[in-house]
Amino acid sequence: MFVNSADTFVADALRGLVASTGDIAWQPDPGFLSRRDRIPQGRVALLSGGGSGHEPMHAGFIGEGMLTAVCPGLVFTSPNALQVHEASKAISAGGGVLHIVKNYTGDVMNFHIARELLREDGIETDFVLVDDDVATERSDGDGPGRRGTAATVVVEKICGAAAQRGDSLDAVAALGRRVASNSRSMAVALGPCTLPGSASPSFDLPEDEIELGIGIHGERGTSRVPTMSARDIVAELAGAVVASLALERGDTVLAFVNGLGGTHPLELHLLFGELAEYLSDKGIAIARTLVGSFVTALDMAGASITLVRVDEEVLRLWDAPTSAPGWPNTPQSEYRGVGERGSFGPSFTPSVTSSDTSVFVGKWISSWVRRVLDEEPALTDLDRKAGDGDFGTNMVAALHRLDLDSIREELPAATVFEAVSEAYLGHAGGTSGALFGLWFRQFYRELGETVDLDTIVRAARNGLDSITELGGAQVGDKTMVDALAPAVAALEEATSLVAGLHAAAAAAKEGAASTSELTANRGRASYVGDAARGVTDPGALVMAWYFEAASDAAESVLAQ
Repeated sequence: MFVNSADTFVADALRGLVASTGDIAWQPDPGFLSRRDRIPQGRVALLSGGGSGHEPMHAGFIGEGMLTAVCPGLVFTSPNALQVHEASKAISAGGGVLHIVKNYTGDVMNFHIARELLREDGIETDFVLVDDDVATERSDGDGPGRRGTAATVVVEKICGAAAQRGDSLDAVAALGRRVASNSRSMAVALGPCTLPGSASPSFDLPEDEIELGIGIHGERGTSRVPTMSARDIVAELAGAVVASLALERGDTVLAFVNGLGGTHPLELHLLFGELAEYLSDKGIAIARTLVGSFVTALDMAGASITLVRVDEEVLRLWDAPTSAPGWPNTPQSEYRGVGERGSFGPSFTPSVTSSDTSVFVGKWISSWVRRVLDEEPALTDLDRKAGDGDFGTNMVAALHRLDLDSIREELPAATVFEAVSEAYLGHAGGTSGALFGLWFRQFYRELGETVDLDTIVRAARNGLDSITELGGAQVGDKTMVDALAPAVAALEEATSLVAGLHAAAAAAKEGAASTSELTANRGRASYVGDAARGVTDPGALVMAWYFEAASDAAESVLAQ
């Protein structure tokens, strides 16, 4: 892989993207791409986004007739809420802002938080949730549901054309939901991808086996089978898609064969030929086609098949022109030069406002942050086994921006916790960015000049309630809640701060350990099911460390 540094990989790539296009501008703080030319007043603005590594989705689809702006996250990591909030404000033209969101927990949470903030700003918003991946479809309705994958670009194209012709926000959103509900996809990998800076692939796959039902974040599939012919692979994928959509003889579809980054066009066209024959045999008519690598997973060798049930209105919008550079047959634009080098987003150092906070908070948070940063390789390895391997990266993306020396210099408690919350909400992205950001925001709100058992109990209870309300996780779902819930319960039963934190640390440690024998029902670990058994949830482990650091700090500072 071509790379200068894993830390600047996304920023370096965005620099080149902007330099090679005519109508895309980069706003580095807090980090979003948008059209240089503003849309007409009163028109609906379209915003999408997600982890980098899926290009040309989403950045390549900014342009007239498609997206107005995009929020890119770090590799395979959702953008954070502040990115989405600021981008939405910047592109709003009075007609409302529509968010097109893939069904991944981090994406859903961060876009949701952004819409709450936009409501306070008086900006009308709506959203379309894309959930097309039949590999994660469950008949019992449990878990996070179908993932959002290749059908996202179909929704973006149709909604973009509808907004371009002047449809209202309600109309564009309704149309997007109709397209999403009529779309299904399934993918296969012949080989895994490798993240920038990583020495090993995202999962191990023998040469004589393939992975069915993989996602677009480098995670493993739902089943591993011996290598089979292209014809049989197409039948396996398309059969699941046709069944989920309940397609019948006489139905009409848009057929989309998508490469995952490391698949040659010859292979993709081979797959499309097999798909066309398969659908013909079923009496299903193809009205439009799309073949190419539009939703990738870095360099993964694999492909996905997407079918979309269509009608005349959808076909007219599909055929409408767009200037988006990643869309087929886009004309070349004028070269505008190359901008300055820069990192992905600004660093964050809390301003020193006073020194009247206790040594306790400074020791607590600085020691916890240091431990998380030092343990990043272990956290990444745990998440690689249980999910998609980005948890440790997200922790570092947020916490390495904190000025630990300032925190140790006895900043006010509110300042410390606000800094940690803003670091997560503004830089981590993904599910962890949203959830950890909300957790620390409750501590920022509750802990002022007084840091005692009552304030910590309120902060912890409000933090837990916020997390469960937003993410839906409960004890037993193999998430950070398995450590938080028993810790909060222990705090609420305590009669002194030192004893309460000691009990909370023990309860959180036991709760985190229990996750190794659980099957995940929430988050990306839920997509690999029993394959994650035997692996401790990294989020729960980090929260156990949080209470352990609190207990140690209280013992050394407050118990004397």
